[in-house]
Amino acid sequence: MCFAADSTPPVPPVSGAVVDTRRVTLTAADGNRLAAYEARGDGSGGAAVVILPDVRGLYRFYQELAERFAERGYDALAIDYFGRTAGVGVRDEAFDYMPHVRLTTHDGVKADAAAGVAHLRSLSDAPVFTVGFCFGGSNSWHQAANGLGLSGAIGFYGHPDRVFPEGSTPLVQRVGEMTCPILGLMGGDDPGISVAEVEKFREALTGAGVEHELVVYEGAPHSFFDRKYEQFAEASADAWDRVLRFIEANK
Repeated sequence: MCFAADSTPPVPPVSGAVVDTRRVTLTAADGNRLAAYEARGDGSGGAAVVILPDVRGLYRFYQELAERFAERGYDALAIDYFGRTAGVGVRDEAFDYMPHVRLTTHDGVKADAAAGVAHLRSLSDAPVFTVGFCFGGSNSWHQAANGLGLSGAIGFYGHPDRVFPEGSTPLVQRVGEMTCPILGLMGGDDPGISVAEVEKFREALTGAGVEHELVVYEGAPHSFFDRKYEQFAEASADAWDRVLRFIEANK
């Protein structure tokens, strides 16, 4: 299971930071209209970030995360996956997301991510990164191989070796198509993603010559990056620091 509906990013706000936020509706190349949440910083970060959510799609956690990026000077955009099946309206916590997850496709997520990248590039010429969680973690890494011209792809506990969403090829088989550095932040006690699978991904990336950093946090579960998981606050703080350092190193 990914984040609960009341989860929040374990990232402290930056006092005094000025952030402009708004909900926007984007149009993908296939005509799909998708909801997104835009948070603009002061531009001092020199980079922009497309956020790919977990299976719940666009909700509070990712809106707040976009704001935390913006407070650090990065333009950020959290996108939704379900425009094709659920429309672009605001949803409450009772939204039954799994039927919509099952209808997502690799090509649909690719088109929507591309729309998010294009939107950020319409705001500035800053290099663009993707960051995702769980379902969005693997989706983020897929975008490294989807010809979007990214400067880096970051994934928290994405699965590196399965066919999901429909029409995708397991990531370990796509490493030769990846054109940017990869950062992976994984739970060492994740029941759905074994350390052996993470190591298989590491070996594939190394063999393909893809610059990468895969970090496994010993004892941490799936979705450890959550303010409610106080016992993993140290791992969360380290993961956030690595995200920021990765962006700075690759922008």
